[in-house]
Amino acid sequence: MTPHLMLFFVLAALAVGGAVSLIVASHPIRSALALIVVMVALAGLYLLLGAEFVAAVQIIVYAGAIMVLFVFVIMLLNAGEEERTNVSRLAGTAGIPLAVALAGFLAAAVARSTPVTATGAAAQGAASTRALANLLFREFVYPFELTSFLILVAILGALVLAQREK
Repeated sequence: MTPHLMLFFVLAALAVGGAVSLIVASHPIRSALALIVVMVALAGLYLLLGAEFVAAVQIIVYAGAIMVLFVFVIMLLNAGEEERTNVSRLAGTAGIPLAVALAGFLAAAVARSTPVTATGAAAQGAASTRALANLLFREFVYPFELTSFLILVAILGALVLAQREK
């Protein structure tokens, strides 16, 4: 087993563990911290693919700025521990078989797929900064701007929800 493959499995396990912790955690701050673990693990996976710029953006933008915004909104809303109800217990009992079925479908799809090497994608320049910038600011400029507008509306909504009655 090569070191790259071992590092991939470690990062993948860290990402899956963080995602499970994100779902299971009842306190919103713990969920936000678990999401940061997932983002850092994904940045490591991007580094393994040879996409250094995307990994850096993943750390700076998502694990840094967006998660600080999430934690700020959680603290501003004074969100406490989530209470468990009968509906959430029902969702858990229905969700476990669905999650197992989804995992089975994904395993079957991976078993049928053909292996792809990361060096081939990096050699073609798919991860270059120039190609990524051209794609982002020419092809996908409207979804990029729409995302920033959506984040702005979310911030304003959080401020309206957090405003105390006088």
